[in-house]
Amino acid sequence: MQRRTFLQLSVLAPLALGANWSARAGVARSVHAGGPDGRAHRFELSSQQFMLDGKPFQILSGEMHPIRIPAEYWRHRIRMAKAMGLNTISIYLMWNALESQPGVFDLKTGSRDFAHFIRLCQEEGMWVYLRPGPYICGEWDFGGLPPYLLRTPGIRVRHRDDAHYMVAVRRYMDAIAPHIAPLMVNRGGPILMVQVENEYASFGSDLGYLETLRTMWRERGVEGPFSISDGLGQIRKAGTYLPGAALGLDGDTDFAGAQPIAGEMPVWVGEGYPGWLTHWGDKDFASNDFDPVMRKLLEEGRSFNLYVVHGGTNFGFGAGANAHNDYSHFEPVITSYDYGAPINERGEPTADYHRFRAMLAAHAPKPLPEIPAAPPVIRFDAVTAKPYASLWGNLPSAKRVAQPQPNELLFGQDHGMVLYRKPLDGGGKLEIEGVRDYASVFHGGRHVDNISRLQQAGLPTERPLDLPAGKGDLDILVDSFGHVGYGQAMSDRKGIIGAVHLDGHELRDWQAYSLPLDERYVADLRPLREAPTRPGVFFKAKLHLDNMGDSYIDMSAWDQGYLWVNGHLLGRYWKIGPQQRLYCPASWLHKGDNELLVFDLHRVESTPIKGVERLSDG
Repeated sequence: MQRRTFLQLSVLAPLALGANWSARAGVARSVHAGGPDGRAHRFELSSQQFMLDGKPFQILSGEMHPIRIPAEYWRHRIRMAKAMGLNTISIYLMWNALESQPGVFDLKTGSRDFAHFIRLCQEEGMWVYLRPGPYICGEWDFGGLPPYLLRTPGIRVRHRDDAHYMVAVRRYMDAIAPHIAPLMVNRGGPILMVQVENEYASFGSDLGYLETLRTMWRERGVEGPFSISDGLGQIRKAGTYLPGAALGLDGDTDFAGAQPIAGEMPVWVGEGYPGWLTHWGDKDFASNDFDPVMRKLLEEGRSFNLYVVHGGTNFGFGAGANAHNDYSHFEPVITSYDYGAPINERGEPTADYHRFRAMLAAHAPKPLPEIPAAPPVIRFDAVTAKPYASLWGNLPSAKRVAQPQPNELLFGQDHGMVLYRKPLDGGGKLEIEGVRDYASVFHGGRHVDNISRLQQAGLPTERPLDLPAGKGDLDILVDSFGHVGYGQAMSDRKGIIGAVHLDGHELRDWQAYSLPLDERYVADLRPLREAPTRPGVFFKAKLHLDNMGDSYIDMSAWDQGYLWVNGHLLGRYWKIGPQQRLYCPASWLHKGDNELLVFDLHRVESTPIKGVERLSDG
């Protein structure tokens, strides 16, 4: 079942099953006015409660992810959560943001220094609930797993008996555990608890896998305590409760049903949803009404984690995707991870924020801090982006292959595009099997049609295409969205994964071109020599700014592609919406001249871009 369907149903269930709340309700009303102070503390799981220094402790947590937030705004977002009345910050670590290639780790640049983020939480008097994976979901590319794993044919991720996978997991833990262990609460740090994997019962039923991961953390000095988090129905079916761990319920409040599974360990809301995720092609940005659940959790002294208190942005290629277990019903996630959260994408308090703050203030042991001011925001008048370079004039050397293969197996390429080329002597009925995820088809340099894996009204899905008569190259340009990161569809390789037939005969002997759209590729673009006539064009615009601030760059006049600002890839835009504006933090802009670079799959003519103050006008 899709993550969206499963969790949305379970979010609604508790309100209809109120009687199931009352398993030892109100046992953890002590919130503790104090936060981490640099001294060692004792955090324990006992008598169905969280205990801090021998006293009941209520976790009031809100989730945010450092990689989705510009580092210069980390402290602001932490202070916003504290001013809302929370005492804990929950964070995912996205493995693939920290290890780009096997053994190549970056734990410092950009927004990757998670240890610094955790220390900022401590400085601001906030505890930390750490969720380091190795798998995290989070609507992030491949659920946080590094896509380089998919370069190994037949690999089974999230399996303890797959040697290739477990070698990579050990390498990941070896890299990050030395940064985590000194920050645990028993060593004077703010980390109360560490989650083992995430929503594993929605994937597998091997309890030994979770036990192995917990042992591996302990062997590396991360002693716990530990937790798991999942849907209650999935845990019951899979039998994957990890003995001795706190039991987090995702989208559920059936404490009475969950407590017999956990025994004397605490049961809490591991993920409560004040908002929800949005996919490309959705009618509008998703939202949720969490007020009744929040009110009752506070009345009963329950511990909870709001997923998310602040979402941020899927910068670059960070956005993930969902699909059914058979890889059908593909749904890519939009660039914004605003999520309808209490703190919006650029750090402003929403109406939900103020309502939740009032509820939390009524249960707080002391007055809440003042709400920090939001960072400045700017608008800018439209500038025109003009054709600058053609993808067709920037093809690398070709790789000859017998038949199309996925990006990961052909080139070790995780994201971007691949071009498959085959000279033909004539036209006919063309069938392409397994487009992942969006193909533009050309014959003799002329655009024929598109094929979209995303099945939305108005999008051309996989079907036979009529190629016109005449000699010419068959070009199939395939753009990839994020790798599926939830459920059983965890081998979501990109490109063309099947065969290509013309009039029933398989086409063989192809030329394949790697187009990763990475920093090096974009920096080395060769400019146009004449006006373009074929779609697949890079555009440039100069933007002069006298005032600085965050901005939303409005791409509603464009079709489908990517936007860079001063070399930073903001992410993807697509006219099908609902997102038409991309968040750009002030730190990615300069006073004076700025460069906007756009790659659009379909446009060839100059097009305007403007800056506005909000994600949407709704």
